[in-house]
Amino acid sequence: MYLQEAAAADPATSAVGLLLPFVVMFLVFYFLLIRPQQKRNKLRNQMLSALKKGDKIVTIGGLHGTIDSITDDIIVLKVSDGVRLTFDRSAVNNVVSSPNIDEKKSEPKEKNEEGKEADDKVKD
Repeated sequence: MYLQEAAAADPATSAVGLLLPFVVMFLVFYFLLIRPQQKRNKLRNQMLSALKKGDKIVTIGGLHGTIDSITDDIIVLKVSDGVRLTFDRSAVNNVVSSPNIDEKKSEPKEKNEEGKEADDKVKD
């Protein structure tokens, strides 16, 4: 009896009480499912747009190769001598190595007066 009187007296409170679980569920789904998927898609699109000739890649089928030529939506992979395969750009799973990254790794580090390798970061 008292519950019916309380619900009838304040209908706004009952509406908030009914909607609150749905809002909480939406927030949980957003932060656990939707937002991480959007981040992965953003990183994948950045990786696909940064592809260039000479990159060593792996396709979604597991094929390893080097990009021989590239257009907006087509990639030609050099798999071995004389073997070139054509793929959609979206078939690229990840970049194994890039010529620019390999060049940076092979550059010798500068040494300071004491003969130690210089760090890029300044120590306080």
